[in-house]
Amino acid sequence: MSANRRAEVDQALKDVDFSKNTYQIEFETSMGTILLDLWPDVAPGHCKNIIGLTKIGYYDGILFHRVIDGFVIQAGCPQGTGTGGPGYKINQEFNARPHVAGVLSMARTNDPNSAGSQFFLCLGPVSSLDNQYTGFGKTADQASLDVVLKIGKVETGAQDRPRKDVKITKGTVKVTAK
Repeated sequence: MSANRRAEVDQALKDVDFSKNTYQIEFETSMGTILLDLWPDVAPGHCKNIIGLTKIGYYDGILFHRVIDGFVIQAGCPQGTGTGGPGYKINQEFNARPHVAGVLSMARTNDPNSAGSQFFLCLGPVSSLDNQYTGFGKTADQASLDVVLKIGKVETGAQDRPRKDVKITKGTVKVTAK
């Protein structure tokens, strides 16, 4: 089991205030930069979770361990296998935002309240995920979506794992005063 990172994440969130600031997540990847707008109006817990994990460097060096062309790219497992997490779980925040290309959503097990650190980015419209998974952000621009789509086209092998590692080299939280 992964070490519990909850205390570190909570400490990193002490200055997060959605009423005063807007937050974006920037992932520098081995295939380009992905800038993500967050949706705290519909999923504040998920937004805080990814902000906290990013601030503590959790995603730095993490692989995109699952790529399914036309569906999703998935990352956030510290083991790179799709089986790990931050040692804690967060509750679902299902909402009416559709899962379309570029949407950031949380991966989970069959238990709706089992999300932790694994997330996915949609490669196209996937209505079967609507109201089943928590969408909580979207690519901020076309250049970011293009990187997501490029990752979605990499060659994969067993368990939809890319044959050549695709990783997040650095995650950054961008804060803008409202």
